[in-house]
Amino acid sequence: MSSMWPGLPADSGLDLLGHEILAEKAAALGRAGAKVETTLARLQEHVGDGEGREALLKATADAVHAYFIQRELCGFRRHDSVIRELAIPRAVLVRLGAR
Repeated sequence: MSSMWPGLPADSGLDLLGHEILAEKAAALGRAGAKVETTLARLQEHVGDGEGREALLKATADAVHAYFIQRELCGFRRHDSVIRELAIPRAVLVRLGAR
């Protein structure tokens, strides 16, 4: 089988598509993490209870859920360190169950 690149054997390990996929996974993980940080900050800044807080809790739980899924797609199976580092509140974590 011939290589896409002249001078490189086909089995050289140069996998451009694989490299691009990994780069996109990493970028998506970064975007998901930034969204979690943003929603957590909005939740912490919120004063009061009621519908506004409930909506923020839901938005934050949705962002955390998406972030955890993206982490798992990248091979990270445990989330305890992230929960500690980001100080994700228990009120958010209890909303992460089955949907």
